[in-house]
Amino acid sequence: MKEKYSSSAAGDDISTVERNSQDDNSNSGESVSGGRFINTDDPFPLDPNAPLEERQLTIRALLVGCLLGAVISASNVYLGLKTGWTFGASLFGSIFGFSILKPFSTAAPRWLGGGYFGPKENNVCQSTASAAGSLGLLFTSGFPAAYQLGLLSASPRDDIGRLFTFTICCAFFGLAFSIPLRKFYILKLKLVFPSGVAAAYTIRSLHVGKTAAADAKKKTKALLISFCFAITLRVVSEYAPGLLWDWHIFYALNRLGWQYIIAAESWGWIWEWTPAFIGAGMLTGINSSYSFLGGSFLAWAIIGPVIVHTGKAFGIPAVTSIPGQMNYVSMSLTDPVNHPSPRYWLVWPGTLMLLCTSFTEVACNWKSIYSAARIAIGALTERLHGASYEKNNVEEIVDPVPPEDRVPFLLWGGVLVASIVVTCIVMGVQYGQNVGITILAIVFAFLFSFIGCESAGRTNINPVTSIGNASQLIFGGIGKGQGYSVKRGELLNSLSGMLALGIRSQTLICDVAADMIGDLKTTHLLGASPKAVFCGQLTGAIVSIFMAAGVYVVFSTAYPCINDLSYTTCSFPTPDVQSWRAVAVAVSSSTLPIPPSSGYTAIGLGIAAVISVVAKHTVVPPKYHIWVPNFNAIGIGFIMNICTYPMAMFFGSTIAFFWRRMFFNHYEMYCFAIAAGFIAGEGLGGIVNAVLTIAGISGAVYGTTVGCPGGLYCG
Repeated sequence: MKEKYSSSAAGDDISTVERNSQDDNSNSGESVSGGRFINTDDPFPLDPNAPLEERQLTIRALLVGCLLGAVISASNVYLGLKTGWTFGASLFGSIFGFSILKPFSTAAPRWLGGGYFGPKENNVCQSTASAAGSLGLLFTSGFPAAYQLGLLSASPRDDIGRLFTFTICCAFFGLAFSIPLRKFYILKLKLVFPSGVAAAYTIRSLHVGKTAAADAKKKTKALLISFCFAITLRVVSEYAPGLLWDWHIFYALNRLGWQYIIAAESWGWIWEWTPAFIGAGMLTGINSSYSFLGGSFLAWAIIGPVIVHTGKAFGIPAVTSIPGQMNYVSMSLTDPVNHPSPRYWLVWPGTLMLLCTSFTEVACNWKSIYSAARIAIGALTERLHGASYEKNNVEEIVDPVPPEDRVPFLLWGGVLVASIVVTCIVMGVQYGQNVGITILAIVFAFLFSFIGCESAGRTNINPVTSIGNASQLIFGGIGKGQGYSVKRGELLNSLSGMLALGIRSQTLICDVAADMIGDLKTTHLLGASPKAVFCGQLTGAIVSIFMAAGVYVVFSTAYPCINDLSYTTCSFPTPDVQSWRAVAVAVSSSTLPIPPSSGYTAIGLGIAAVISVVAKHTVVPPKYHIWVPNFNAIGIGFIMNICTYPMAMFFGSTIAFFWRRMFFNHYEMYCFAIAAGFIAGEGLGGIVNAVLTIAGISGAVYGTTVGCPGGLYCG
């Protein structure tokens, strides 16, 4: 998963490839469960029985990829607002693309789009879906925070034009950035990019081998069943949430006479049957999910009660009127320093852990990041001056791709230049931002892309929001230096941070949110055409522009609490938004709006995060990295104000762990497909529920409150 936490989260234990961390110079294959080894470096051998795949970039692949990516885009906005985590379309697009295009290729005449459908065209379809499903991060972090701070119009509906144009600014930079980075990260360093490898093996298993056809049917059936189950459960449960979705176990025990157990209900310890996050746990593995639950337990079962008991934070009575039940998750900012809610108090330690972990990872891998920057600058020098910089100054890298299948410099360079021009115009005209600051934001985004590629390639963690927060800190300082007002400074650091966030979200791969570099890893292993994949990504990015912004407007209309802090409860916890808003306020305010006890705790946990990462890279052998706590995920546990999602991910990862250990072949056949179906299905079900809410026929109107605390609807 993206860091998916898009803000920062996914973990080291990567079920999709089941790998150990590798050293800088390691070129070997990766180990998987049971002593199995898989190739993660060199292109797969050609299948002698397969026909020659003449067409890779086809209209049918682009159309189906965009359709599947649209589903993932809608899911990502829903899931990102729920937890800050977003997921890519790699596995979903690989399997579902095959299930649609393979039958179509044999049933339709050639003039109608029929003809041989092979793994390389499948890769183009999957890559298009990945791009079409990206950019949701903008609308699960920066934009809601800007609305909560009153920096934009009253509602996203009033800003729909500006939302579209800002998204256009972010849509294509990453695609252009990734092309010069491909040679270094994939061909020289041979980084794993686990999600990209998983997609490559999935596609190959669907097309190659004596049992490929039978296996493909099984995987497709598993994906379809899990997808339909998830979307049905999400929609139907809205009409009986206390029975089918949320189990308020501690409330039930309170009703049976255990009076004080209602405190556990107050702190958010509720079981939720969420297929998406059970599926997410199946994909991310035990390191991320166990750390996530550990962070949630530390924050909401230990530190939270302690700070309330000692008068460092304060709750308010819950609306249920149940004796002893409190609301600890409000975000009232009336007096955040002296009278904070536990949620506000915990945001600061969580945010600092995210930042410390991400940047310590960067510091520990500075050599390869420096080398990547050197090669990128060398390639540019060679283009501009005609000098053979790369051959003279850097070890020559052999590219196995034929020249006609490489992405031409004029293509990716033209996309980059056009994006810079459009971004400067949009930011200047619609947001009043100085051209120099806009260009500086683009430069930082490019520099940060090295960080993301390094992190994603080695650990499958994409520290997207942490990098966005870092950009906020930088541009917050610039705003103060220019003497901007507080509101103007908040808008500046938010927009610049989102620009870096959006650009980078196109450049990186997340735990299951694989974007361009991960797709190019898949392309490399399958021996497909990078140029065809690049064109597919460009097409998918166009879809993402309108889907991500449009879905955000739908959710904001159905659930106004997403953008309004005056609501005491909300169906969407928006943890990423809380972190983003906290940084925006802190760097723009004349005084630091952090409770002293929260600040000291944040510093202590930040130091612990740094020590943990340094120890992992210097003392702990790679085979034991899985047991090193993931402070990215722990930090998310602090920011997340409910405990349902970490418990669901813990449940999913535990199932996958024992399933893999005991029935590896069965796990390999079905796990990815079921998890992908769960994630996409619940996200699409959330869209359906939003539409039902807007139409006035949702579960809040016609549903039952049986099982809900105090007889109040809990959907």
